[in-house]
Amino acid sequence: MTTVDARAELSALSGPDGSGLRFLVGQYVSLMKPRIIELLLITTIPVMFLAAGGVPNLLLVLATLVGGTLSAGAANTLNCYIDRDIDAVMHRTSKRPLVTGTISPRAALTFGAVLGVASTVWLGLLVNWLSAWLALAALLFYVFGYTLLLKRRTAQNIVWGGAAGCMPVLIGWSAVTGSISWSALILFMVIFFWTPPHYWPLSMRFKQDYAKAEVPMLPVLEEMVVVARQIALYAWAMVLTSLALVPVGSMGWIYTATAVGAGVLFLAEAHRLLASARSGAPESKLRPMRLFHFSITYLTILFVGVALDPIWHLALPGLA
Repeated sequence: MTTVDARAELSALSGPDGSGLRFLVGQYVSLMKPRIIELLLITTIPVMFLAAGGVPNLLLVLATLVGGTLSAGAANTLNCYIDRDIDAVMHRTSKRPLVTGTISPRAALTFGAVLGVASTVWLGLLVNWLSAWLALAALLFYVFGYTLLLKRRTAQNIVWGGAAGCMPVLIGWSAVTGSISWSALILFMVIFFWTPPHYWPLSMRFKQDYAKAEVPMLPVLEEMVVVARQIALYAWAMVLTSLALVPVGSMGWIYTATAVGAGVLFLAEAHRLLASARSGAPESKLRPMRLFHFSITYLTILFVGVALDPIWHLALPGLA
C-alpha cells in the first residue's frame, strides 16, 4: 500500500471531527470490550488485597492489571472476530467494528493474537508464570470453549462459558502468593454462580436479537418464568457461597456485613423478577435490566468488602 493509499484509508475512517487516527484507535479499543474488562479488574484488585493481608505491592498490582487487561482484550477481540456473523444480525452488536467494516477480520485476528502473546509474556516476566498460564487458560477457554463450542450449541452456554470470567480472582491471588487457595476458589465460585443471574436478564431484554441470530440463550428456548426461577436459584447459590468465605478466609465483620447486606438486596431483586414472571406479566413489564444493572453494583460492593476487610483487620485487629 502506498502512502497516498494509506492516507486515503485513514481518512475514510475519520470520526466526526476528522481525527482519523484517534477514531481508528478507538475502534481497536472497542474490540477489546473495555466495559467488560473494567468488571474483571473490579474482582482482581480486591483479591490481591485479601491475598496480601493488607495493601499489596502497588507495582505488582499495576503489572497484573496491565497483563489482565491485555489478556481479556485478546479474548474479547477474538470473540468479535468469531462472532462477526451473528453480530451483524443482532441490533445490539450491529455497530461493532467488524460489522461496520472499519476494521478488517484479518486485522482483528492479528490484533487479538498479538494481545494474547503479549499478555502471556508480560504476566510471565513481570508477575509470575502461574498467573500467566491461568490468564492464557482463561483466554483459550473463552475463545474455544465458550465462543466456538458452547455459545451456539447449548442453552447452558453462559453457565460454563462464564468460568473464563472467574479466572481473574485466581490470577490476582496467584500474583501475590504464587499459589491458589481455598479462599480464591470460593471467590471463583461466587463469580461462577453470579454470571447467569447477571447475563440472563440481559438476554431476556434482548431475547429477539438472540432468536434472530439463532443463539440458544435460555430465554429464547424457555418461558420467562423458567428463566427467572433459574436466576433465583443461582442467586441463592451465589449468596451462600459468598458467606462460605467468612469461615474459610477468616473474614471479619466488614466483609460479613457486606456479603449479607448486598446478598439480601440481590435476592430481593431476583425474587421480584420471579414474582413478576409468575404473575403472567408481559415480557415488556418484567424489567429484567434492573437485576442486570444491580448485579454489577452487587459485585462491586462485595469485592470492596473483600479489599477493606484485611485492611481493617491490619489497622485495628481488636475490632476486626
